[in-house]
Amino acid sequence: MPMTEQTQLAELQIQLARMQAQIDALQKSNTTLEEYKAAWQEDKVEMQARIDHLLAELKLSKSQKYGRKSEKSPRGTFNEAEQHKTSEPPKHHKKGKQQLAEHFEREDVEHTLTELACTCCGEQMHHCGSEDSEQVKIIPAKISVIKHKQFKYACRSCEHKQLTSKIITAPKPAQPIPGSIASPEALAAVVTAKYCDALPLYRQVDIFERGGLSISRGTLANWCIKAGNIIKPLVKAMQRHLLSEHSLCADETRVQVLDEGDNPSSNSQMWVYRSNEVSKQVVVIYDYQAGRSRACAEEFLAGYQGYLQCDGYSVYDGIEGVTPVGCWAHARRKYDEALKAESKNKGRAHKAISFISKLYKLETQAKNKKLSPQARY
Repeated sequence: MPMTEQTQLAELQIQLARMQAQIDALQKSNTTLEEYKAAWQEDKVEMQARIDHLLAELKLSKSQKYGRKSEKSPRGTFNEAEQHKTSEPPKHHKKGKQQLAEHFEREDVEHTLTELACTCCGEQMHHCGSEDSEQVKIIPAKISVIKHKQFKYACRSCEHKQLTSKIITAPKPAQPIPGSIASPEALAAVVTAKYCDALPLYRQVDIFERGGLSISRGTLANWCIKAGNIIKPLVKAMQRHLLSEHSLCADETRVQVLDEGDNPSSNSQMWVYRSNEVSKQVVVIYDYQAGRSRACAEEFLAGYQGYLQCDGYSVYDGIEGVTPVGCWAHARRKYDEALKAESKNKGRAHKAISFISKLYKLETQAKNKKLSPQARY
């Protein structure tokens, strides 16, 4: 082979080697770019997930701050009538209008004609029957006074024959608060209005004022405290009945009592225990405690054997004889929060709430039909 051809071949080989080196460098650079791209994609997915999470938290925070707190239907003070107003005619019984209970006191009001001359012939008309209808009459805060008159008795013979004679006064029944103007009916009315109807004492003072009775808020508070002491034996009997059932419900909530203990703003706890919803004799007991420790539940539930439906608070675990069970309302609450934060219209939270709603519907049907626990199961 001539020398020139060998030189050209060598140069070509060198050029080929350079090109191969360039190709290898480009491939290496391409691999690096692919790795960067994959890492960037991962960062993008992670960042998008974080953005979605932060947006969900922001949405939930706004809902909790500005939205409705309760999961129930809204209740209003001024607009309640408008909320429940319906355009449908009122539903009556098959035989006509609603029949009012027989135990209500009846007041007869007679309506007669003042002119009995017949419009056709002018002769006098005679009574031939009546058309009866009833309406409800409500008298709020009816106040009356019980005047106790204890008669005194003396012996005429002793008055004439003895140096001294005794005067015997007829006793009156034992009073709930000796020396107080409070009758059992008054105590029951005040306590029921406060604890069953959530009517504060200062509002009751105003109601009594409109009825002509001037009584202080402090007096009403004293009545409530002493009434609580009077019914302690009844509460103990209710507790014994409650602990004899096979299943109970329990919950505790924070309550602030001013000027109590060393710290005036410290929080106490109101523990609530009640019978299950199929109990024939329902009992509800409020147990006021200074704390939220296991000892509070153990003391109240001492000797109980059965199920306890609660919110998952750990103090209920491990109490002897007690089997804690869950509550769908508490489980639903977390899904409700997730639904408020969810960006999709029908995501997993929506599916979960739909499932729980079906369970609630079955529970409502079972309650309306008054099914036994076995039939409900």
